[in-house]
Amino acid sequence: MAERYELRFSGAGGQGLITAGIILAEAASIIEGKSAVQSQSYGPEARGGASKSEVIISDAPIDYPKATIVDACLAMTQEAADKYANGIKKGGLLLIDADFVHTAPKGDFKVLRLPIMRMAKEDIGREIVANVVALGAVIGLTGVVARESGEEAVLRKVPAAFKDLNKKAYSMGYEKGKELAE
Repeated sequence: MAERYELRFSGAGGQGLITAGIILAEAASIIEGKSAVQSQSYGPEARGGASKSEVIISDAPIDYPKATIVDACLAMTQEAADKYANGIKKGGLLLIDADFVHTAPKGDFKVLRLPIMRMAKEDIGREIVANVVALGAVIGLTGVVARESGEEAVLRKVPAAFKDLNKKAYSMGYEKGKELAE
């Protein structure tokens, strides 16, 4: 991993992407002992409007807590892609939900497509875990933290009754992310 790795999760408020960013930061900092910061931004409408969560992970202290040169970006909606798929570095990654982002932003980065919401709804049976599918996919795609660290961080955040559901969602997302990376 590079000394500083910047990720952005974006979508509609209520999709759980801020939570996904928090979980990733905890996987990096609490479980793996790296430096990590998470920040978030969302419109006044909170649910339904565009929102983003940024996570910076580094082996060294982090001197500026906002993403400036994004290594990997997730966009779950067209509005989020249009608004937040900027600042992606040359050769970086943009992962979009194949069903909801129809026009990928142009740039000198790699665009990858995955039907994240559909996977959560049809394969897992619950749309509510789309953020965990997305988190698994981002980790599988980037390798920014170990698979086990991401899973442990997810399982620390969810109630006992939902651990199996979230573990299944994370694993499926991770496997799809690994496939995209190859």
